Amino acid sequence: MKRIQTVSTADGISAHCQVPGPRSIPFSSLAGVRVGNVQDDAAATGVTVYRLTSPGRAAVVVLGGGPASRETESIAPERNHPLNALVFSGGSAYGLAASGGVARCLEEHGVGFDTGIAVVPIVCQSCIYDLGFGSASVRPDERMGYAACEATFSSNEPRSGNVGAGTGATVGKAAGMRQAQKAGIGYAAAQMGSLQLGVAVVLNSFGDIYADGKKIAGMLTPDRSEFADSYVSTLQAAGENLFTSTTNTTLAAVFTNGDFTPAQLKHLAQMASAGFARCIVPAFTTADGDTVYAISVGPDKDKVAASLDAVGALSAKLVEEAIADAVYSAQVH
Repeated sequence: MKRIQTVSTADGISAHCQVPGPRSIPFSSLAGVRVGNVQDDAAATGVTVYRLTSPGRAAVVVLGGGPASRETESIAPERNHPLNALVFSGGSAYGLAASGGVARCLEEHGVGFDTGIAVVPIVCQSCIYDLGFGSASVRPDERMGYAACEATFSSNEPRSGNVGAGTGATVGKAAGMRQAQKAGIGYAAAQMGSLQLGVAVVLNSFGDIYADGKKIAGMLTPDRSEFADSYVSTLQAAGENLFTSTTNTTLAAVFTNGDFTPAQLKHLAQMASAGFARCIVPAFTTADGDTVYAISVGPDKDKVAASLDAVGALSAKLVEEAIADAVYSAQVH
């Protein structure tokens, strides 16, 4: 489908040009990435693995005050180690153990950087804090990480809602869990010509969630009969340290076959984070470890030349759509 764009010229006459517009596609149709999930429904926690079928360029920006992450420095632009897999999980910092299982699984499949002595997979991970929703004593571990990674070799399941890393995700926790609502993991993807772009979001925020200016999830009144306002509650607690409250963290990853350098990917991640600011109020607090990855997938010969600004703008929009998907796909416990 094409849309007609009107451009005002210097002499005041309108010129018309045809610009290919993005069309929605299933996240599962993205070339270069496969998704596996494992969760413990009783404990309300889990793991989601994004395995790259070819080593990918990647970058990350951390925007919140309390991240739990692994190997993010390895993909800094000045280091630029090719990424083999990205892991999202629950369990807060305890959940980082899942990456050990992912690395072991990849090694068994011969995936990783060949050092001449052993194959070393490059695995990055970020975790949400979900210990206040399910069981605080059950966390994603090496076994769960291995199983989620192994699943990517036989299937591709970017499922939304209470799945994998989104199993224990919640939102609107300015007044604690008693007034919070359930969220989960969400996806959105689009294609423009041969350029593909997909976003995954694990929505687990301190703040409330908005779509098109309307609140769709978040903090409730004490009797849970209607919405309250996390923003107002945050201002009323101006003399308190929010980091001592129930902690959170929303995670996002942008996957594209666009041909971008690691430095450009870092800027892409920054642009995509605008979707957080539009939908989560407040966002990027000290009680969140909000983190955004941007990853260029597929073999270098198959990458597509693209405008960084256009892809960044579309990424932010897809982040908004994935956040809404995480809300609408979540099951209330």
